[in-house]
Amino acid sequence: MTGAEASEVRERPTARVVLLDPTDRVLLMRGRLPGSAPGAGAWFTIGGGIEPGETAREAAAREILEETGFKEFVLGPVVWLRTGVLRVPDPALFRESYFLARCSGGEPTRAGWDAMERALIDDVRWWSHTEIAASRERIFPPGLSTLLAPLLAGVLPPEPLQIPWD
Repeated sequence: MTGAEASEVRERPTARVVLLDPTDRVLLMRGRLPGSAPGAGAWFTIGGGIEPGETAREAAAREILEETGFKEFVLGPVVWLRTGVLRVPDPALFRESYFLARCSGGEPTRAGWDAMERALIDDVRWWSHTEIAASRERIFPPGLSTLLAPLLAGVLPPEPLQIPWD
């Protein structure tokens, strides 16, 4: 990307959530970019943009409620940071903070989804660590299985780890 292109890229601070149920399954959404066919796309953790005046922690809590309907959860620390450019459809520099959270599990609801989420999110489901490790589907962040292992063992990084964009 040239200097001129970089100056045209908007920044999008984002709060993402590694939401675990009591059996250590992770809730992932399967979504796609505007203009792509249903079924195209990738799996990723819940979360979204941080609104003006909102902290990353507040955004993470809001996203859990909006994207799952779960009202009871424990929001832990930021465990990973990730930065990269995504064209959605215009280039945006995503600055992602990944929070670790736990809830009692259950079936998420789509009641809090906006029109874009309803149009572009094709599936939501709980994944075990084993299923993530064995999957051939695209899952974000890259290397999620490896990144999850210490968290599931109860080992949190002393500071958030900077993880690769791709």
